[in-house]
Amino acid sequence: MAERHCVGLKASQSPMASIPQSLLDKIIAPADIGRHDWNGARPMVFTNGVFDLLHVGHVAYLAAARALGATLLVGVNSDGSARQLGKGPERPLNSERDRSLVIAALQSVSYVTLFEEATPCELLCRCRPDLYVKGGDYDIEALEETRLVRSWGGRSLAMPLLSGYSTTALVRRIRGHE
Repeated sequence: MAERHCVGLKASQSPMASIPQSLLDKIIAPADIGRHDWNGARPMVFTNGVFDLLHVGHVAYLAAARALGATLLVGVNSDGSARQLGKGPERPLNSERDRSLVIAALQSVSYVTLFEEATPCELLCRCRPDLYVKGGDYDIEALEETRLVRSWGGRSLAMPLLSGYSTTALVRRIRGHE
């Protein structure tokens, strides 16, 4: 069996050798995004985020995003990129590898990739999605991603979030700050 690169680990080197190959196959290295054949995957929906502690709000959001297209590609902030977002010095709690694998395990998610930058604009240029989706807590019109996707005829959409769910609030509650 050929060794597969999985967010910094090869399947044969994984401390969790029981990770199924089908899960590892859903993770695409950022450099390979532009070389991937997306023609049969249209319309493609792209979203991104840290996804540090997965909760029902994330799951509902990703399922709704997938329902808008044939393929859902999720860009996960790398550890360094996530730290730039100002969520706190100890965030992310889970490594980029672990967060990518958890997101890849969701039925609604077709593929997962990482990005190092503050925004996924470079990834968007490589895969040219038909639809870019963010949560309703973002002003979609103010995002560079929206301008970029529209430049090739794509659309952007801010989706309503499931009320009462937030990783930051969950972390505060776990730590007894709420």
